[in-house]
Amino acid sequence: MIISNKRLRCFLSIAALAATASPGYGQPGQEDPMNVVLLVSDDQRWDSLGAAGNEHIHTPSLDKLVENGVKFTQAFVTTSICMTSRASILTGQYMSRHGIDRFGKPISPEDFSDTYPGVLRAAGYWSGFVGKYGVGSIRAEDFDFARDYERLHWHQVDGERIHVTERNARDSIEFLRERPDDRPFLLSVSYFAPHAEDRAEEQYLPQDWSAKYYENVTIPESPLMDESYLEALPAFLAQESNEGRVRFHWRFDTPERYQEYMINYYRLITEVDEAVGRIVDELKEQGVYENTLIIFMGDNGDFHADRGLADKWYPYEESIRVPLIVYDPRLPEDERGIRRDEKALNIDLAPTIVRAAGLPVPEVMQGEDLAALYLGDEAPDWRDEFLYEHPTITDKNRIPTSLAVVRRDLKYTYWPEWEYEQLFDLRVDPTEKVNRVNDPSYTEELEKMRARLDDWLEAAK
Repeated sequence: MIISNKRLRCFLSIAALAATASPGYGQPGQEDPMNVVLLVSDDQRWDSLGAAGNEHIHTPSLDKLVENGVKFTQAFVTTSICMTSRASILTGQYMSRHGIDRFGKPISPEDFSDTYPGVLRAAGYWSGFVGKYGVGSIRAEDFDFARDYERLHWHQVDGERIHVTERNARDSIEFLRERPDDRPFLLSVSYFAPHAEDRAEEQYLPQDWSAKYYENVTIPESPLMDESYLEALPAFLAQESNEGRVRFHWRFDTPERYQEYMINYYRLITEVDEAVGRIVDELKEQGVYENTLIIFMGDNGDFHADRGLADKWYPYEESIRVPLIVYDPRLPEDERGIRRDEKALNIDLAPTIVRAAGLPVPEVMQGEDLAALYLGDEAPDWRDEFLYEHPTITDKNRIPTSLAVVRRDLKYTYWPEWEYEQLFDLRVDPTEKVNRVNDPSYTEELEKMRARLDDWLEAAK
């Protein structure tokens, strides 16, 4: 049963954590509360990973995490932009509820108490946050250890020129080495890479050492780069004032630029992978790896020139589908390395973390505990659809509002500022090219999906 943690938080202590764990989800053979490490990359889509079948990218550490954990093959975000997706990760809520719909808007102190770091820290966890916070500025009182920075790939720190991912790695290791030994810990690492440095001339600025993995590599172009996919877009997305088109010209409008920027994008992911490997190695060195839940997820996807677009925002699969890996030491060794194809969402991370700590999930969280899919004897009932929502950024010509209901068979999208609808039959059109809204054979399904969107918008509040 989900109950409000506000009524219980002040009574919980470290000694009580393991005892409150849900039946069947006990700690891995010991009484100590489980530690948690959450790793979030920026603008990394689901297929930018070796373990996803990408033969051109070098990600050995993340691939190893997949071998030892659970890979969710159908993981999505409920809003594909950094500040809102990160707020959803923190709160376990849709944008309609947490309200973070613009840059710089913070989560209030009261609402922060119902985030996963708020819940765990109140229960005695030593908590740290490293990297891109994305939801206003970090308040010092919200974490025991906080290092908040982003925007640039290269930083000056104490007179040293250092890459943002190397800085992430060093700060993460510092947290792990300086934490108190007598308390469980929560570490959130939010990588800025592989996000582009939007105002830099070259956009993607990796470290020198990663170049060796991409010598003589040619990145194949996506079939969705065919001109017909640009022509199939709504006119307001295909116009040159649309931000997706603007950034396409920054990054991908010639074959040479496409190769250069895609390789540098992959190099940035390889560098994140190396930083993740250093955290895992440190956990093993400290003897806490087998009592630490590790989750890796992208905050949103990315158009790699697909449909003539760059970046994210719009509810096509390239923008909303992300990698999600869970290493959970409660999973028996002979069951590790499994794949799950249920729809997992960014709003699921917060309740998953809270339950792994043996704590009650706040009533305001709207996600589900992912551990229910790989622990326990029976598979639970699980979602077969979800709501996608995105706010207007600047105006409707740049990045318009979009709302969608996403299912395995159908996807319905509504663009309210343009009074425009899309209905894709994913069973026969998995690349979302043919709009069925005006097809009379889909009239009944269209009406049902319109009604489902209304239901979702009410339920998500």
